[in-house]
Amino acid sequence: MAMDYGRCAKEIFENLGGRENLVSAAHCATRLRLVTVDNSKINMKKLEEIDGVKGVFSNNGQLQLIIGTGTVNKVYDEFLKVSGMTAATKEEVKAAAAAKQPIPKQMVKAMGDVFVPILPAIVASGLMMGLVEALGKALPAFAGSDWYGILDLLANTAFVFLPVLIAVSAARVFGGNLFLGAVIGMIMIHPNLINAWSVGSMDPSQIPVWRLFGFSIRQVGYQGHVIPVIIAVWLMCHLERWLHKHVPEMIDLFVTPLCTVMITAFLTLGIIGPVFSTAENYILSFAQWIITVGHGIGAMIMGALYPFTVVCGIHHMYNVIEAGMLSAAGGLNTWMPIASAANFAQGAACLAVGLKAKNNKTKAVAVPSALSAALGITEPAIFGVNLRFMKPLLCGMAGGACGAVLGAIFHIGATSYGVTGLPGFLITLDYTAQYAIVLGVSAVIAFALTWTLWKEETVAEAAPDKQAPSEENQESEADKLLKEMAPIETEPNTLYAPVKGNVIPRESIPDETFASGLLGEGVGIEPEVGVVVAPCDGEIASLTDTRHAIGMTSESGMEILIHVGVDTVKMNGDGFEVWVNMGDKVKAGQKLLTFDMAKIKAAGYSTTTAVLVANTYNYGGCSVEKTGKTELLEKIIKML
Repeated sequence: MAMDYGRCAKEIFENLGGRENLVSAAHCATRLRLVTVDNSKINMKKLEEIDGVKGVFSNNGQLQLIIGTGTVNKVYDEFLKVSGMTAATKEEVKAAAAAKQPIPKQMVKAMGDVFVPILPAIVASGLMMGLVEALGKALPAFAGSDWYGILDLLANTAFVFLPVLIAVSAARVFGGNLFLGAVIGMIMIHPNLINAWSVGSMDPSQIPVWRLFGFSIRQVGYQGHVIPVIIAVWLMCHLERWLHKHVPEMIDLFVTPLCTVMITAFLTLGIIGPVFSTAENYILSFAQWIITVGHGIGAMIMGALYPFTVVCGIHHMYNVIEAGMLSAAGGLNTWMPIASAANFAQGAACLAVGLKAKNNKTKAVAVPSALSAALGITEPAIFGVNLRFMKPLLCGMAGGACGAVLGAIFHIGATSYGVTGLPGFLITLDYTAQYAIVLGVSAVIAFALTWTLWKEETVAEAAPDKQAPSEENQESEADKLLKEMAPIETEPNTLYAPVKGNVIPRESIPDETFASGLLGEGVGIEPEVGVVVAPCDGEIASLTDTRHAIGMTSESGMEILIHVGVDTVKMNGDGFEVWVNMGDKVKAGQKLLTFDMAKIKAAGYSTTTAVLVANTYNYGGCSVEKTGKTELLEKIIKML
């Protein structure tokens, strides 16, 4: 019996705690994705019992209802009608879900969102400062020249006005006026205030103060500080929004900005600045203690754990610590060697994989990723190679730990942040030999351990004279495959391999939803070439806007889902191209979709492609006709 989409949507809505409990709604190829205010108001048991809902779970702040391909979009349309909601993009749903995350997670995410856009300016300034300083030391005459003076000015500008950069970026993140944010940042480093870097050498009794309403406000700037600026702009953004809502429109243009800046400035200079700059100093002291505790044992632990903070996306929080270190007495960043040792070690582990692997695809990803890590960008190495194989990640952690403890013992200090790996030599000029030792030890240990312990998994190979195509030649290989395919006589209720590769049981698909059979019986295919063809004659029933999944209905009534990769919805279509439209009639072997396997792997996702029959319940069973290596259009599934 055909599913009643309207009834399914209505029953879902009735068990979500009312319209006021819904924040946003979207859908992907198989799931209805909702963000709610209070999950305790949801009747999970009733949701699971609704006809058409195959499973319910919560993930990353989203309530996800598994409905199935070709069906979820219809239920979604009915859900919008019933609930009165408007369609939301997956980005909007993710943003709403992020707002429901625990406060610590939100704070770490906000910190990263603030710092990532300004890192290019910081990195450029840091490298330029290193070059200018190196030239000044190598050529004493240059150090006193006009060229040195102007280049030094250009190089340190980003650090001198760091609070302004942070304020503008924070205003963008928190949804405030960028220019008002800039004003708050400039107030905090106004030249009428005593420069924060000069305060340490002054007698506290000589620091001038303002006395207002019985309170004393020290006339001290916040050069180099981070946390007070972010907190001040966060407050400014909330105050600005509140005023926009409550101030009459006719006077809003000048009343809201004036009140926003005045109130925020007084609170910042009187309360936020002193309180949070003190808190920041405690954080810095704690970080310094971690680095030096137990003769570097703390640094060793952080060197090992650093890659996990990259995996979790919270490594940008270290920027706060590093910026604070540079603004403190002495002005050296002693956290940088830890990050540099960890990053360089991960690159060395990745290089060992690239040199040892026989698989051309693995080499094509690993070697460039190792070079990237050596230059300080580790995400391709960690997500594309080391985390995927795990042993290289652990070997890299061991190398990073050893290098980090040496960095602490040598007391290496950098003059900037945001720079690691080989470019780090430019900001560690007084510790060149020690820094080289740290990188060398990190790399050698990580490389040697990976080379010794990691072994490439062997898979069923093609004939010796047939090599897997390189990523650069995948498209031509796909076209070649399509040209060489001979037409086949299809049988009813039968699926033929839509992807060339290695067929694995449905239970082995690395995604719990697919592996459990909730979305139907079928198989997974580990692809060798990035092309998907029609597995039978039929009609295109659904396409995702992220282009990673296709739904088909065969001429005999099978509802088929072809889902390329695991969690590839998060790639937002990057690396995917669809060659058909909704409602198109297709023949077995017709090109449906192409995808870039290298991009998927570099992003840290599995390329395993699920081929499932969503309406398995209409049949007496599913017979998997073949596992192991398969060519395009070999018979793989027979519905009984």
